[in-house]
Amino acid sequence: MIKYVFIVLVLCLQSSWAAAAVDWFKDDEGRTKWQHLANFSSATLIIILSITAIYLLIYSRRAHRANRELTTIKKELEQRVKERTAAVEESNRKLVESNQLLESEVAQHVITANQLRSSELYVKDILTSMPLMLVGLNKDGQVTQWNKRVEELSGVPSEEALGKTLWEAYPTMTIVPEHIQQAIEQNKIIHLKQSLRSLSHFDITIYPLQGPEPGVVILVDDVSKETTAENLLIHNDKMSFMGELASSMAHDINIPLQAILMDLKRFKNIMADQQRVDKTALLESIYSDMSDKGDKVAKIIHNLLTFARNRNSEKQMADIVDVMEHTVNLGKEVISVSDGLMFNQVKLEWQVEKGLPQVPCYITELQQVFLSLFRHACTALQKKMGTEGFEPTIKIILSESYDNMWIKIQHNGVGLSSEEQMSLFEPFFSNTDPANDFDTGQHLSFSYYIITEQHQGHMAVTSDPEVGSTFHMQIPITR
Repeated sequence: MIKYVFIVLVLCLQSSWAAAAVDWFKDDEGRTKWQHLANFSSATLIIILSITAIYLLIYSRRAHRANRELTTIKKELEQRVKERTAAVEESNRKLVESNQLLESEVAQHVITANQLRSSELYVKDILTSMPLMLVGLNKDGQVTQWNKRVEELSGVPSEEALGKTLWEAYPTMTIVPEHIQQAIEQNKIIHLKQSLRSLSHFDITIYPLQGPEPGVVILVDDVSKETTAENLLIHNDKMSFMGELASSMAHDINIPLQAILMDLKRFKNIMADQQRVDKTALLESIYSDMSDKGDKVAKIIHNLLTFARNRNSEKQMADIVDVMEHTVNLGKEVISVSDGLMFNQVKLEWQVEKGLPQVPCYITELQQVFLSLFRHACTALQKKMGTEGFEPTIKIILSESYDNMWIKIQHNGVGLSSEEQMSLFEPFFSNTDPANDFDTGQHLSFSYYIITEQHQGHMAVTSDPEVGSTFHMQIPITR
């Protein structure tokens, strides 16, 4: 700005006005008026200096304001630099942490991948070496898994089986494509059984796989040994039950037959005695006794035949009171013990709840159960006969509770020991010497089987050697 002022002054000095002004400082004689010139110059210089001072003041203020603004801007820039620096440092820190986490995660993924690879190999080894036949199929029936057991039984290596359909790789397999489709479409496990000439038995299970690639896993278990053992066990149980039943019937038949043989010996002795004068009356008595014993044998055999012939495949609705009464009447005709106690000599007490519903059951089997329990009671009662004040008694209790028919048969004879109670329902249990007569009171496995297996009920015994025994039976009322 000062430069511009000097330029204006120079131009003014060079102008005509400047020349006139110079002339103004001269007198009429042409001499310069130095005093006037000095005053004018001083005044001009003062004006110029004043203008310059004002300008400098304004410029100073502007400069001061600019400095303040620059200071503010500097501070803002410094603050921004600090913030940016802090942000960069934070970003670097987070980046370092992220890198560390990433490195840790990568290391963990490596460990997981190794573990997964080991697990896959372990599972593959299990599937390959497991004793069951394992076959994996896709939805088209093509083999995706073929373990060693399948290789052994089929004779087809897994390399040849993979990619083929199951029926191409193993034509004798009884599974059909419909089984595979059914398992996949219905997402349902399918169980099949296969028997080859009753020699080999297989349990086949088809498991559906629901995923990106649907398919099935087939497990084939060779249960030939287990099935043979189970059939043999069932056969042995049936034979033991039939042996127990036959032994009981033989015991019941043996008593009247022995009496008939004794009557025959008496008959022979009477006929040989020529001096007897009352032969007719004695022979009539013997004949009557033999007829009674023969009728008893006939009734026992009829009961056995009825049991064998009247077995129904389905349960029948029956009044348990009628079944019990019919069994009691039958027992009075056929049950007796070798020492002479007859069932019809035992006092019977009834405790029957009113309005009992009918029960789905196998009637003849239940009658055999009740007969066996009455026979057991007579055997226990006979052991206590002769005791002063003893009256042989059997109590029959019938009631309903919680949708079940409760049947209790209680006697006051000699009870069972703890060991006898533990083994009472086991087949062929007897606490007598094998050379002794068959002890019908110790064989109730057949009765237990009828109640628990055929009628889906429960059977138990509570006993005390001094007080007697109570047999508890529970049979469901609903079908």
